[in-house]
Amino acid sequence: MAERFEQYFEQMPCYLSVHDRDFRIIEGNRRFRDDFGDRIGDKCFAVYKHRDEICPDCPVEMTFADGKSHGSEQLLTTQHGSETPVMVHTTPIRDDQGEITAVLEMHADVSKIKALEAKLGRSRQQLSELFERVPCYLSVQGPDLVIQHANGAFRDTFGASVGDQCFRAYKHRDEQCLVCPAKAVFEDGKPRHHEEVLTTATGDRLNVICTTSPITGADGEVSAVIEMSTDITQMRQLQSQLTSIGLLVGSISHGIKGLLTGLDGGIYMVNTGFEKKKPERVKKGWDMIQRNVHRIRSMVLDILYYAKDRDLDVTKVDVAELVTDLGEQLTKKASDLDIALDVEVASDVGTFPGDVKATRAMLLNVLENSLEACRADRNKSSHRVKFAARRADPWMVFEVEDNGIGMDQETREKVFSLFFSSKGIQGTGLGLFISNKIVDKHGGSIKVDSQPGRGSRFLIRLPLEARPSTKPDDHELTMGQLPGGTSN
Repeated sequence: MAERFEQYFEQMPCYLSVHDRDFRIIEGNRRFRDDFGDRIGDKCFAVYKHRDEICPDCPVEMTFADGKSHGSEQLLTTQHGSETPVMVHTTPIRDDQGEITAVLEMHADVSKIKALEAKLGRSRQQLSELFERVPCYLSVQGPDLVIQHANGAFRDTFGASVGDQCFRAYKHRDEQCLVCPAKAVFEDGKPRHHEEVLTTATGDRLNVICTTSPITGADGEVSAVIEMSTDITQMRQLQSQLTSIGLLVGSISHGIKGLLTGLDGGIYMVNTGFEKKKPERVKKGWDMIQRNVHRIRSMVLDILYYAKDRDLDVTKVDVAELVTDLGEQLTKKASDLDIALDVEVASDVGTFPGDVKATRAMLLNVLENSLEACRADRNKSSHRVKFAARRADPWMVFEVEDNGIGMDQETREKVFSLFFSSKGIQGTGLGLFISNKIVDKHGGSIKVDSQPGRGSRFLIRLPLEARPSTKPDDHELTMGQLPGGTSN
């Protein structure tokens, strides 16, 4: 039996050595002798580590001290100078009286495991760098839609949103999106591809193509969803420029047809007037021609203005006259909608350098937007829109306030975007986009403050001295000054 155990000891595929209390090796197996030589009688720290003193946290010493087995991870140096990582396990050897006379130390070579761990570490590092540096927005979301991980591009654009829910980070919403691709992936485990409009940490809008894919655990269940968003804003801007031309042309096609019919009628009256020698008929027909030619000219100029940039026709704009005229123009519409329209303008408000026609169109769009916001609100017994103008050097300031339906944060951030409309099929998404464009070309600013159910306030500032397009500093708007708030 002893010979059999000696054979087991000798053939074990690991380093086996027996140590006395002086840390001398008193026995070693074949694997030990092959790699460390015939070092029986030498100190273990000299054999294994080429040291002159006992190793810190020596497991042999601890086993002699408490009689318990101990384990650790060590790096041994063979007689040939090569280093071998090992897992160490010690166990006490006792005599018949139970006293510890020696310690058996086993070293299992884990160099292959370490090589695999190093390879795995390199792979993880490469994947981490790929995740971090990929030129699109990456985020990993849990079942509660909380962002667990995000790459550099995401953090740079949307801020430090790890730990926050995705709809807050991407869209500044307070509740989950109505259509949530991430939730759908959690439900059926199938990837989703969709286009989204996201809002950056600075309030800019981004058009992106999003791909959401499942991350499964060992049990095959979806544990997380990875979402990749690719910025296609520039492509959509180019498409929007082409689409806007087509949309504008299509929206006025029937108007042009009517104007051409009017021209035909005028030409007919002129021709028949000459034939029948009726000058009054000729004059009436010529008036029709002139009127329709003027309308066609105005329509074409509008198309050119909306479809591409054009220089402003800058003159002195009489603000009191402009505001009064707009108020009179909208009085009937406001009355038909049972909305009170208050117009406030001081007689000495003066003038400012601007394009009269463009400024008029801009203010008309904003006013009609406020009237529509009141019309859409069914929760109040009365509605009103306030339109005011004042001088506040160096600006001419126009204010349009309403106590209509109001806007949430997502709508406020998109309200001046091309083709964005909160009116569904009833809106084209052009009005406030064009208004913003006109204000910017004057070198001014247009800002909106709004809350759902409390109304909106548009603050428009145009410079009193002509200047190029710029982005002036904002003045804070407060909801307390809105109709339906605490004060006016």
